[in-house]
Amino acid sequence: MLIHPWDAAQDEGEWRDWLSRHDFGQLAVNGLTGEPPWVQPLHFRYDAEPGPYGEAVTHLARPNPLWRALEAQPVVLLSVVDDYVYVPGHWTAPDGTPPEHGTPTSYYAAVQLRCTAHVVDDPAEKAELLNRQVAHFQPDGGTVPAVPGEAPFGRMLPGIRVLRLEVTGVRAKFKYAGNKPPEVRERVSARLAERRGPGDLAARAQQLRRRPSAPPAASAGPSATGATTPGS
Repeated sequence: MLIHPWDAAQDEGEWRDWLSRHDFGQLAVNGLTGEPPWVQPLHFRYDAEPGPYGEAVTHLARPNPLWRALEAQPVVLLSVVDDYVYVPGHWTAPDGTPPEHGTPTSYYAAVQLRCTAHVVDDPAEKAELLNRQVAHFQPDGGTVPAVPGEAPFGRMLPGIRVLRLEVTGVRAKFKYAGNKPPEVRERVSARLAERRGPGDLAARAQQLRRRPSAPPAASAGPSATGATTPGS
């Protein structure tokens, strides 16, 4: 994932705050020899602790074919993308140029968590982590806790495996035309408010929130995102 200075997280708090409101993403696992990567859509619970970047907890069915690849290479990537929208080219043309010369683009926010995966099969630990994940999605309850050997979920525990994803690095990108002239950003913002299609208002809110007050610093990349490796 290419991150220009104007798209980089402004600080660590920005990506943490955004991620705290998201709990669905795609887990990418290196494929075995000759295979493409495995990509698994899933819900997860992110906790800011332990460690410098926290951890994500999730679970998958035991028959999932991903396990063999994951156990061979436990370094994985959890990718979360939201607040995305397509921006037509005629919205982005600089003042004084034909609208049809404007460049179409995409707005989006993306956080990629580089993780070391830990597979949990111990029944008691598995139940505790599973209950923690359910509590995130159902803070008001409504589902009895899973307890090994006890109905109704004890007999179902062997059919799943839990993943603790220890986050070792973070790459964050907020692509909202931070490098464009104010008049272009304002025009796009107004058009998004008028169109009100899926994702338009969420993308507009991100664009307005990140409205630059000064030229972005060239060093805003790795230190702000927690990046560990370059990407495209």
